[in-house]
Amino acid sequence: MVWFLGLGTAGVALLALSLVFGGVLDGAFEGGLDGWLSLPVVAGFTAMTGFAGAIVMGVTHAPPAVAGTAGAVCGVGTAWLTYRFSQALMRDRTARTPNGDDLVGAPGSVVTAIPADGYGEVLLRLAGQPVKFAARSAGPVARGAEVWVESVPSATSVVVRPVTR
Repeated sequence: MVWFLGLGTAGVALLALSLVFGGVLDGAFEGGLDGWLSLPVVAGFTAMTGFAGAIVMGVTHAPPAVAGTAGAVCGVGTAWLTYRFSQALMRDRTARTPNGDDLVGAPGSVVTAIPADGYGEVLLRLAGQPVKFAARSAGPVARGAEVWVESVPSATSVVVRPVTR
């Protein structure tokens, strides 16, 4: 039974190492640890084989070969579940990252007055979050005025025009 507990503990330690150093170890083996041979899958198999073997041996007093076989069956099941969960997580895509083109036409308000020949600051909403940008305009714009974004010359600045009602 000690061997099975040691195998289970080694699997848990391998899982901890894969969580901490997974990217480093995957890069060291040049893609050899993908899919079924990924560290979490191997760690899950090893840990479940050891702990399930120890449980079977302790509860049923089965010989080590029977406990090892039962543990390996449980280990294969755990490896399969780990593989399927990791594949599902890898397929999960996030929404498109917002960029400057998403700001064109966006409404905002002037936070720092915009002089005729310089920059001020405007508060805009980008992907639902308030973001402050440096802003210039063809003419002066007072603080608190409502503006529309005409163009985005850089990642941190916009060209605006005042909203007239």
